[in-house]
Amino acid sequence: MNYRRFGRTGWNISEIGYGMWGMAGWSGSRDDESIESLQKAVDRGCNFFDTAWAYGEGHSEHLLGELVRANEGTRIYTATKIPPKNRKWPASEGLTLDESYPADHIEEYVQKSLRNSGLGSFDLVQFHTWRDDWMDEGEPLAKLEELKKDGLLNAIGLSLNRWEPWNGIRAVNSGRVDSVQVIYNIFDQNPEDELFPACKAHDTAVIARVPFDEGSLTGTLTRDSKWPDGDWRNNYFVQENLNETLDRIEKLKELLPPGITLAELALRFILSNDTVSTTIPGMRKVRNVEVNTATSDAGPLKKELLEKLKAFRWVRKPKPWSD
Repeated sequence: MNYRRFGRTGWNISEIGYGMWGMAGWSGSRDDESIESLQKAVDRGCNFFDTAWAYGEGHSEHLLGELVRANEGTRIYTATKIPPKNRKWPASEGLTLDESYPADHIEEYVQKSLRNSGLGSFDLVQFHTWRDDWMDEGEPLAKLEELKKDGLLNAIGLSLNRWEPWNGIRAVNSGRVDSVQVIYNIFDQNPEDELFPACKAHDTAVIARVPFDEGSLTGTLTRDSKWPDGDWRNNYFVQENLNETLDRIEKLKELLPPGITLAELALRFILSNDTVSTTIPGMRKVRNVEVNTATSDAGPLKKELLEKLKAFRWVRKPKPWSD
């Protein structure tokens, strides 16, 4: 496992982190498999784990706390997210800060997350949604800064809306945000335009989420893919999205170098960008942990291949099925 500096915090973070949404938010999750996979990740050098209250209303946070207690001699960096009070994902235009993150709600959910996990503090607490125009509404970051002074968290972050990497640049430029979590993958290259330069200028860490485009970049989806009732992927991969995605996947497979899987290509594309601090694939099974963590040792992709992958940039705008 290779490690990278996590922005101005100075933390030494595994470049392959662990996204824990699948522990509670996707069908087929089993705690025994989750616990085994989480421990395997620690054993293979992963030290950054990203969860949220919304992942099972604290269930994923509980699993993270258990992992920390099972590895007392190992430095594990813990990250969680505060849900919006109005439960609106994403934060669409017109939503106000007071509707989404009033100060008392922020404190309530930091305390809830600490109780769920059994931890005394989190390394990173993030807003689970964000609108940059909230910077005009009083002091959106003030409450978390206060809780940071109280020792309940060590750093403050934002999780940016899907396909809106520009919608966090003002907060980054304020110098008061320690990290941003943003969708960045072979299809979603748009953070490179404005967000990444701002993060570099202000030494703000970047967490690249959705490295596999919700699964399409693993190469396992077909035009008949379906999931059990209630699984979020049924809403995301509606036929409109699934068909266009798979058209692009088929063309992408033509570029695969010998011996490299599509999933490896996806992770190595992200890690080829040195602005990225860590990427957080979901890894619910031990086999996924073994394959994804091994990618760290493979190193960046060749420049010629990276140039060809630029053609796969896909500029998308949020739609009802993408929430």
